[in-house]
Parts: sequence; structure tokens; C-alpha cells
Amino acid sequence: MKRIVAIFTCLILQAVISVAGTDRFGACLPEGIHADDVVSVQSKGSGGAVTKVTVKEKLAEIKARCRKGKLVDAKGKEIYLYRLAGCWGNPPEDYREILQRQVDELNRLRKRYRVIELTCNPSGTPIH
Repeated sequence: MKRIVAIFTCLILQAVISVAGTDRFGACLPEGIHADDVVSVQSKGSGGAVTKVTVKEKLAEIKARCRKGKLVDAKGKEIYLYRLAGCWGNPPEDYREILQRQVDELNRLRKRYRVIELTCNPSGTPIH
């Protein structure tokens, strides 16, 4: 009986630790951004396979933490998650202006934050 209780206790602790690790940044993520959202996609060769890097993975890579309700990097600089525009099959007439506004905004944000850009094409499939 003691053995069953010990095994059960270990399983519960393992589950709690696992859940805590997956939602480590959840309280600090901005509205509309989730830990499993894709930050970047890279091709793995000519076979069409892709590797996706999620928000959670990127934040772990830069040793981010949630401090006072805000995401900060290892040096304490606040992190800004920015979803990129520009994945158009048929771009709007003002696409140049949209992209220029995006560049200007990113330059302004980089002065204050560590900016993580989220791809506008999380599937990694080519847009035609």
C-alpha cells in the first residue's frame, strides 16, 4: 500500500511540474498571443519538411521570465511580441505603405524593448 501511495504521489508531482513548465509565461503573454504560436519556420531540406519555433521555445531560448506581469529577458529588458504583416498571395494596393509602417514601428519598438517577431506565415508553406 505504501508503494502505491508513493507511486501515486510521484505521478501527481510530475504532472504538476509538467503543467507549471508549459504555462511558465502564460500570465505575461499579451492578449492574442499564445505559447504555441509560431515565431519562425525553417525548411529542413528539399523534402518540404519544416521546423517551427514557438513563442514558448523562443522565450526559453533567451531565458525570459515573467516579472511583475511583464515578460523580460535575462538582462531584465522588457520583451515585445510583434506579429508581422506581409504574407499576401495577392498584396493590397497599399502594401508598400503597410510594410514601411511596420519597419518604422519595429525600429521605434527596438529602442525600448527586446522585440520578438512572429512570422506572418506560421505554416511555412510558400505563398503564391
